[in-house]
Amino acid sequence: MTTSNPSLSTLDLGIGGMTCASCVTRVEKALKKVPGVTGAAVNLATESARVSFEPSAQIEARLRRAVRDAGYEPRAADALEQEADSSPWAGFAPVAIGLVLSLPLVVPMLGDLAGYHWMLPAWLQFLLATPVQFILGARFYKAGWSALKALSGNMDLLVAIGTTAGWALSMWLWLSAEEGVMAHLYFEASAVVVTLVLLGKWLEARAKRQTTAAIRALHALRPEVAHLMGVDGEVDVPVAEVLVGDTLVVRPGERLPVDGTLLEGHTQVDESMLTGEPLPVTKDAGARLTGGSINGEGRVLMQVSAVGSETVLAHIIRLVEDAQAAKAPIQRLVDQVSAVFVPVVLVIALVTLLGWWLTGHSFEHALIHAVAVLVIACPCALGLATPAAIMAGTGVAAKYGILIKDAQALELAHKVDTVAFDKTGTLTVGQPRLLAFEVAPGHNEASLLVAAASLQSGSEHPLARAVLQAAQVRGLVIEAPDNVRAVPGRGSEGEVGVRSYLIGSLRWMEELGVVMGALAARATALQQQGATVSAMVERTTDGLTLRALLAFGDEPKPGAKEALAILRARGIRTVMISGDNRGAAEAMARRLGLRPEAGEVLAEVLPGDKAAKVAELKQGGHVVAMVGDGVNDAPALAAADVGLAMGNGTDVAMHAAGITLMRGDPQLVAAALEVSDRTVAKIRQNLFWAFIYNVAGIPLAALGFLNPVIAGAAMAMSSVSVMSNALLLRRWQPQRKTGAAAADLNKA
Repeated sequence: MTTSNPSLSTLDLGIGGMTCASCVTRVEKALKKVPGVTGAAVNLATESARVSFEPSAQIEARLRRAVRDAGYEPRAADALEQEADSSPWAGFAPVAIGLVLSLPLVVPMLGDLAGYHWMLPAWLQFLLATPVQFILGARFYKAGWSALKALSGNMDLLVAIGTTAGWALSMWLWLSAEEGVMAHLYFEASAVVVTLVLLGKWLEARAKRQTTAAIRALHALRPEVAHLMGVDGEVDVPVAEVLVGDTLVVRPGERLPVDGTLLEGHTQVDESMLTGEPLPVTKDAGARLTGGSINGEGRVLMQVSAVGSETVLAHIIRLVEDAQAAKAPIQRLVDQVSAVFVPVVLVIALVTLLGWWLTGHSFEHALIHAVAVLVIACPCALGLATPAAIMAGTGVAAKYGILIKDAQALELAHKVDTVAFDKTGTLTVGQPRLLAFEVAPGHNEASLLVAAASLQSGSEHPLARAVLQAAQVRGLVIEAPDNVRAVPGRGSEGEVGVRSYLIGSLRWMEELGVVMGALAARATALQQQGATVSAMVERTTDGLTLRALLAFGDEPKPGAKEALAILRARGIRTVMISGDNRGAAEAMARRLGLRPEAGEVLAEVLPGDKAAKVAELKQGGHVVAMVGDGVNDAPALAAADVGLAMGNGTDVAMHAAGITLMRGDPQLVAAALEVSDRTVAKIRQNLFWAFIYNVAGIPLAALGFLNPVIAGAAMAMSSVSVMSNALLLRRWQPQRKTGAAAADLNKA
């Protein structure tokens, strides 16, 4: 059980016995009736429910009781995962028995079509068909009866009524036939339909195990044992007993058990299962290590920084599980249809029976057509169409480092026509260098650089780190500042020794009325060259006096220009949002291939105003995606239709975004939009096939063009086709573009 906020908790509950979209609706209604429950989303493909509720005594027991009272089996949340580890042939025994018993019934029917009359004696047909009907088919009676008691319907009820009608008709024809007359019986229809439905459910379950492969692969990344470095040397301990601060030994070729920092040694780490990046990453002392990745050839010591649910791998697993448990908006239409589907089918079957009978046909003839309607109408595929595609899509995306947090983001991303990028850390490396330090006439450069670095020593801002690095390179001794205060979006101020300084943007200096004097022309020149210019002023008895200019420069992130070209080739508008002055922002934009004259650069945007800029881009019905990595990007990520956070950024940004790009590679933005496009296409294809089987099949069965056996085969194949179509998503791979290829796209 997890707590999403202080007042609400969520519980994942496994549910056994669901067979179609109607079951999903019924379980959701039962769960929502439990006092304290605020929401419930049931997923047929994962056979699970995610319930949000206000914590209260025995709430879990009440939820399980509600599931059982609705006619289903409450299970542990990881039951499906445990089942997925079993043999590919698990659960095939009932199908095999059904095939063995049904085959002798089918062969004479096939022979009859070829002109051979091999009809089995009625008593033998009865002995073969009855165990299939009432032993192998017992599950349909049990689930159908539960639905009936709840005054609702499901697939099992349709199968139970249809096959029982065929079996009962055969019994009546056999027992009422004149002595010596061989009546035409329909035992083979009821037996074959039950067997085909069981076969379809088995194939469906086998496909489900493949759709959950992504989750199982992520769980498999966690080793069971860690080598703890203790007082007496190395000791093997279960990973669950590792504590933050422990020192672990990781041998060559082993998986890193938890997150940590490299203390001793040099190695290369394969992080492909976490980031999708195929090349090993070189790690030296002080580097961050992520649990689940594979150590290279070096034996290393690491200090543990996160364990259990706090590790990056646990976070990834949680995101993928959340996405697969979520219900896409398009699924609401399916739920509305399935709520009335079974009662409507029962009415259509009754109308079919009466229509054929009252038009002069025998009751036997009319009943067979009604049975065909009941059998082909089973809404199994309808309930699987959306969740199967979402599971496959989110799974394959996670394999390549694209973590989709919710189904709504997945469904909406393919509609994006505008992508807004934060500049620093997203399109650029995010590690600016101090290019120039221009001091006012008559002042000492070294002493002012010491003061600037000292004032910035407690800040994590990229520009502050650049100042510190410049001072360290020159071997300057940094002092501890006093009374430091950050001014969001503008800069910082504080005291170094007995002097009080402010360092911040030129816009802030203009607001404060600082006179640029002799350095004004130099500031303009640096901006025109593309540098980000800040000013350092001292608070004196005469007011704020300019002491120095600081010019910073950043480099485009590798692949950023190509990423923008790929998006443009897809017909998507790209925009860069930056807090830099217009000159610096436009200079970097041109290096990235953006066109400032076309409105593709939004400069001098304060962090708090980014969300407002995203809202402006959404005007006119545009669907906007925002890509960012910092804390100040979180409001904009939340304001966008789709938020994409760079995985090398902050946790705040990743929580605000619907999609996280683990590699921090801008080219993954286009890949995320593409996997959304492919997934939504699969959802639509699946819904088309699910509906077409019913929309076309029911009238054909009612008009007498389908017999129950063909109807049963078609119904079973509808589920299998939907699952198979969704599994095709597992073949998807993100397309990467080189600089030359992107240039060609630009020309196109």
